Amino acid sequence: MAEPQFTDAIALLKADHRKVEDLFEKFEGAKSADRKQALAHEICVELKIHTLIEEEIFYPAFRGLIEDDTLDEAYVEHDGAKVLINDIEAGSPDDAFYDAKVKVLSEEIKHHVHEEEMPSEGMFAQCRKTDVDLVALRDMMSTRKEELLAQAKTDGLPAAKPTAVNLLAA
Repeated sequence: MAEPQFTDAIALLKADHRKVEDLFEKFEGAKSADRKQALAHEICVELKIHTLIEEEIFYPAFRGLIEDDTLDEAYVEHDGAKVLINDIEAGSPDDAFYDAKVKVLSEEIKHHVHEEEMPSEGMFAQCRKTDVDLVALRDMMSTRKEELLAQAKTDGLPAAKPTAVNLLAA
């Protein structure tokens, strides 16, 4: 495993948040279709990895220790993002609504980040009040993130799978 660069699991997740916020900002300023497609793909890969490490490792570590509603809402927010991520990944900047989908995804992510990072009552604040070892959690999450990044580079990541929302065929 690489040398840890984050103090704990929450610092790792916040760094992911900042990276994706920066990518969304770059997307908004992009002019060419190729640049938009590359940035949208990078956003989607980052978000797929982030949601996987949260759902596989971070969220389960706090089930029963923080408010269930907080965790349940996070899963549902992830699923809303996953629907857009899959749609964006399947499309191209020439498609109708492409930029709008990326913009709405950005807005959904901003809301989700706010819910997690809100001082006092946000998810991360609740997590810090538990006795969960955030450094050990960071190490597990870093290892899984490295595996997913390697998979993204070699085979690509599969479509994002909703876990809380039942998608109905139109």
